[in-house]
Amino acid sequence: MAAIRSASWRRTAGDPALLGAVVGVWVLLLLFVLFPMAHLLERAFVDDGRFTLAPLLESLADPSHRAAFVNSLVLATSVGVCGTALGFLFALTAARGGLGRHWLTFLDAAALLPLVSPPFTTSISIIFSFGPKGFITHDLLGLANASVYGFWSTALAETLTYFPIAYLTLRPILAAIDPNLEEMALSLGGSRWRTFRTVTLPLAVPGFANSFLLLFAASLADFATPLILAGNSFPVLPTQAYLQITGLFDFKGGAVLSLILLVPAAAVFLLQRYWVGRRTYVTVTGKVGQRSRTRAIAPWVVALLTGACVAVAAVIAYFYALLLVASLVVAFGANNSFTLHHYHVIFTEGLPAIRDTLIIAAIGMPLGGLYGVLVGYLIARRDFPGKQAMEIVAMINYALPGTIVGIAYLIAFNDPPVALTGGALVIVACYVFRYSPTGIRAAVAQLQQIDRSIEEASASLGAGVGQTFRRVTLPLIAPAFFAGLGVVFIRSMTAISATIFLVSINWMLITVRILENMTELALGPAAAFSVFVIVVVFVVVAGLSLVLARLRAPAAGGAARSFLGG
Repeated sequence: MAAIRSASWRRTAGDPALLGAVVGVWVLLLLFVLFPMAHLLERAFVDDGRFTLAPLLESLADPSHRAAFVNSLVLATSVGVCGTALGFLFALTAARGGLGRHWLTFLDAAALLPLVSPPFTTSISIIFSFGPKGFITHDLLGLANASVYGFWSTALAETLTYFPIAYLTLRPILAAIDPNLEEMALSLGGSRWRTFRTVTLPLAVPGFANSFLLLFAASLADFATPLILAGNSFPVLPTQAYLQITGLFDFKGGAVLSLILLVPAAAVFLLQRYWVGRRTYVTVTGKVGQRSRTRAIAPWVVALLTGACVAVAAVIAYFYALLLVASLVVAFGANNSFTLHHYHVIFTEGLPAIRDTLIIAAIGMPLGGLYGVLVGYLIARRDFPGKQAMEIVAMINYALPGTIVGIAYLIAFNDPPVALTGGALVIVACYVFRYSPTGIRAAVAQLQQIDRSIEEASASLGAGVGQTFRRVTLPLIAPAFFAGLGVVFIRSMTAISATIFLVSINWMLITVRILENMTELALGPAAAFSVFVIVVVFVVVAGLSLVLARLRAPAAGGAARSFLGG
């Protein structure tokens, strides 16, 4: 083992390009991942140079914090269960319903719309629908002074916001289940319901577990939606941590409260691993055979599932149409006269936030894409000391709730020797190192499908690692690169949980302005900002997809030729 490690060190040291890439990535990871986490732990558990649990015990002893912790668990569990069920409904309909291409496009569009808009956009529409002057409560039902704030509205908003994550997780799992297994159960006399209950559902358990974990963690980290909708009657821990820092300027208290969020998230992760690890769920064996057309779902059930999906999609479409209408009237529910005043406001008073957000997204997008494919390439293709450690560290910011990452960055970069708070660099770094792991995993998965002989042929012709990566590998993993670009841009335009701690008078973000408008009850500009973000994201994502479609066809066949001909 020692000889193998020594040989790995020698190979790395003998390749300047590889050595430079590894050292460069580790410097970035140390500065923007480990350094903030170390400062967060130090601020929470070190007092006068000594380790102490006193701040943690004081927080747990506070009745309001205990109530917020319990409320956070109740909300996250509800969103996890309901969002997973809703995602399964869409995934089952798409994977097993036998729908045509147009229906599948419709389901994808309805499910993905919440992912490309600010996370509290649904909250605005819920207030417009069920508030004191809401379209449903006031205009249709005639209710006066209806209260929209509390647990139920918060759970509804988060469920509609995050269920697409469950849909994207469950759909490929259901599609990968061999229909022959269901056909065999039916041929042995099992009913459709029994086949679905004893064959299909058990094989989808890993998807259920992962979906619940992802939605539980997303809800646990979301403070913007509870800040708008939960109100004082239903406080949750993320909002308590946010108010502890922004209201009381208590960095230690905010750090402790944010770290408490890790306990339930880690517990659910371990429970999920234990539950899924007890059994095997293999259905893709690599054996070539004819896949039957499943009869496990009756036609009338398919119609029922499709109808349910259409109903949910209609609710989503209604909320976003309401958002558009609210951005075009004077005061929704009070004065519905047409106006462009709200758009005039966001393009005058809100122009600095729009400019700053687009600049930060434009800088972070290529940096995040390049960082993702570089780290993915090193992990999947190169052998060097500390490779597994690099993979783990690169995923830390992605795995942690955004509130924790934001507070860690604020504490770490607020004072010398690395005082970055208040500038654009710290916001860009937060986006890159929090959301680029999506591009890393995409690059790793794609490189596993590419024959190493292509790169070996380049090396045999005298090309170095850097030249081979630039001229051969990078064109072949263009989809992973563009996936990283898209995710970083979308999150740069829509995220708030981490970066709200990092904005300043010099650099402001659209999502922060939307939140400010919501708290000040300036709902018209908030709606106009949200519509603007959605349009920009759709335009950029469509542009990236178009560029990728044009590059993808010639890339696979022309990558090696471009190197040989260059």
